Amino acid sequence: MASVTGLEGVVAAQTEIGHVDGERGHLVYRGQWAKDLAVSRGFEETAHLLWYGRLPDERELSALKGRMAAERAVPMELRRLLDALPAALPMMGALQAAAAALADGSEPAWPPRADQAERVTALLPGIIAYRYRRLQGLAPVEPDAELDYAANYLYMLTGRHPEPDHARALTAYLVLGMEHGMNASTFAGRVALSTQAGLYPAVSAAIGTMGGPLHGGAPSEVIAMLEEIGTRDRAEAWLREVLERGGRLMGFGHRIYKTVDPRAEALRSVTRGLTGDDPAFALALHVEETATRLLAEYKPGRRLHTNVEFFAAAIMKAIALPTSLFTPTFTAARVVGWTAHMLEQSGHNRIFRPQSAYVGAMPVEIADKIG
Repeated sequence: MASVTGLEGVVAAQTEIGHVDGERGHLVYRGQWAKDLAVSRGFEETAHLLWYGRLPDERELSALKGRMAAERAVPMELRRLLDALPAALPMMGALQAAAAALADGSEPAWPPRADQAERVTALLPGIIAYRYRRLQGLAPVEPDAELDYAANYLYMLTGRHPEPDHARALTAYLVLGMEHGMNASTFAGRVALSTQAGLYPAVSAAIGTMGGPLHGGAPSEVIAMLEEIGTRDRAEAWLREVLERGGRLMGFGHRIYKTVDPRAEALRSVTRGLTGDDPAFALALHVEETATRLLAEYKPGRRLHTNVEFFAAAIMKAIALPTSLFTPTFTAARVVGWTAHMLEQSGHNRIFRPQSAYVGAMPVEIADKIG
């Protein structure tokens, strides 16, 4: 039996949740273009689509928002857990512990339920905000039920109601981060769920996987590039200098997408509509336009398009999100896709049990007989 290192290209499951086609630049959520959802729909609407298979009507959306708003406050037992964790523990480790702690034995682990998906998704922003503020020596901020998912997250982090443009841009980013096929963390979550471990432990496994720098890496290098460029008038000279010495422009090119990254396309559209007086958005748009022109000049035929990390960096910079919260914020989006896959897995569950190809030594007496 041939082995495939990393399982690259191996189909591990059939799914109705999401579809990624890197050659054509397609990202589809249950028959809907993800880029359209990011521009025209909210977080809860898109979550309903992934969990329940359809966009909600007004009554369903109102009910979902109400249920999730009621779950935003971090319970006292979770606060005690978070306070007891070492201060040096990275945020992703704290999230992993908190997700696992939700499985408190008060309900059966199997089968997983949609209300559990709603609960863990509603709680994650509050857990991030609580842990962050406590480490900064700040008092926790209680949730505001009148705010939507992204705006409430920013409010719980800062204690201030965010600028509407910032909340709108973050919502678009979160919608586009919800689902991306059978990536490493989604696969880890489905594997854990397939053992009937329960939804919360499976989310914990997915968070642990997301914490690795090869998967949940943040757009820090793009932010560093934008900060070094600084102003629009410096962009072309700075970018030319990098390309002249054979350097790489951060935020351009993608392992999967060989054409325009549809997530970047959507965030560009949102950002263009929100530029106003926000210098971070205006600079990012100018740098992208300049870099795209120069890449066509210096690297013709390479298909180096803007990727989602470029505009994610612009949004993170505009909302002044600390670097340490980039991957946790991404996690607060991707948990929707994880849990949708877990619910789907439970509907026709079979435990994942791949084989490995043994290439080590055999006991001497067996080796002699084979020889």
